[in-house]
Amino acid sequence: MDQKILPASSNLKDFEKFLKSPFEIGVFLEMHIAQLKNINELAKHHGKKMIYHVDMIQGLRNDDYATEFICQDFKPYGLISTKSNVILKAKQKKVKAIQRIFLIDSHALEKSYRLVEKTKPDYIEILPGAMHWMIKEVKERLETPIFAGGLIRTEEEVYRALEAGASAITTSKAELWNL
Repeated sequence: MDQKILPASSNLKDFEKFLKSPFEIGVFLEMHIAQLKNINELAKHHGKKMIYHVDMIQGLRNDDYATEFICQDFKPYGLISTKSNVILKAKQKKVKAIQRIFLIDSHALEKSYRLVEKTKPDYIEILPGAMHWMIKEVKERLETPIFAGGLIRTEEEVYRALEAGASAITTSKAELWNL
């Protein structure tokens, strides 16, 4: 992926900023199911590719049926989820599958490694992405490209995550979109 910053929107105001930006790919985090059609149409109208966080779409379960519905009706660029069934269904539907993992402790990390080895997502999103030393460790262990997200607050943290091996940064902090 050439785009190093993936602007993440959790409201329509931020989404409008993304639509006016030069970025091709963006992430929509939290939304109500009723907003999905409008957001998708606006993105397509502006020539944008969207990644939707399936776990955060209110009114829609993060299961196989919801994933199939989103893939067929909205044809997103990608889907983010912590759920292996969503990742597997997205891959089946030829949609970029992004497995979100949380770096909480060593046990959670080992469990995440097993999950990624099982689902073989197109990308992993590591949270918190500000832990650049862990990005390097995960990259050495797995051969899956990494997005770093969560708690990245400064320009320096963006560059550290990229230098550690992240392919891109997902951030809702609009000040970092212009790097």
